[in-house]
Amino acid sequence: MLHNLQNSLRTISRNPVGLIGLIGLVFFILMSFVGPYLIPFNDEPRMDRIYQSPSWQHIMGTDHLGRDNAVQIVHGGREVMIVAFTAGLISLVIATLVGGLSAFLGGRFDTVAMTLADVVLTVPRIIVLTMIAGLIKFTNPLALAPLIGMLTWPTLARGIRAQILSLRERDYVEASRVLGMSTAHIVFVEMLPNMMGYILTGLILAMTAAIYEQIVLIFLGLVPLSGTNWGLMLNFAYNRGAIFQKDSVYYILAPTLAIVLFQLTMVSFARALEEIFNPRLRTQA
Repeated sequence: MLHNLQNSLRTISRNPVGLIGLIGLVFFILMSFVGPYLIPFNDEPRMDRIYQSPSWQHIMGTDHLGRDNAVQIVHGGREVMIVAFTAGLISLVIATLVGGLSAFLGGRFDTVAMTLADVVLTVPRIIVLTMIAGLIKFTNPLALAPLIGMLTWPTLARGIRAQILSLRERDYVEASRVLGMSTAHIVFVEMLPNMMGYILTGLILAMTAAIYEQIVLIFLGLVPLSGTNWGLMLNFAYNRGAIFQKDSVYYILAPTLAIVLFQLTMVSFARALEEIFNPRLRTQA
């Protein structure tokens, strides 16, 4: 296992984009999960510091109450990441079950499953999420995760189905059939480990979609407006009229930059994962 980890790190180190993605991802995780314990959040208004420009004291400026934007970024990422990972994981589990069994069983199950996937794909997710969030009063932003996950699985399910259709005729699959292995064993033990690169990349892409969708719902005020959250910062910036004041640009820019950079690091890391699990994509040292 240690040898495999060393080989993976060596592969990532030869890919500048993937290496930057890995470093950025580690930075954001440490910032969001360790940073709040090291950097206290002071919620007290400082009216003499409203909408200050970046300085040594406030490296990302201040908000409409004079609070430090950088401190809010540190404390506002954990919830976003937990919702994104949970939604991505739910989407991955559904996609794996549906796509894997659909490809292996075929027939009527395949027809019904792919028809269902097509139906879900045609649903405008943001509109549906907005409607549901308007009807259901969420008591916790984490409740968004199952809802987002159940709407983002079809694309990955179709991809997994296509991958398994290409693997089902391989020799080791035929050998498993001859040995009387169960369908679940063949799909989930023999086939899926050979698709880990594709599956992990799909998880990351599902997480990126989940981030945008939860930020939109928080920005629209359809989930509880409590605590600290990057989407909540955007909501406050808009509702407090920050968008109309030139001195408030850093209050809007801080969460926007955090969201964009976190998305960029995940996509860059996904590129590195593809090279780890697919030797044909590896660049020559």
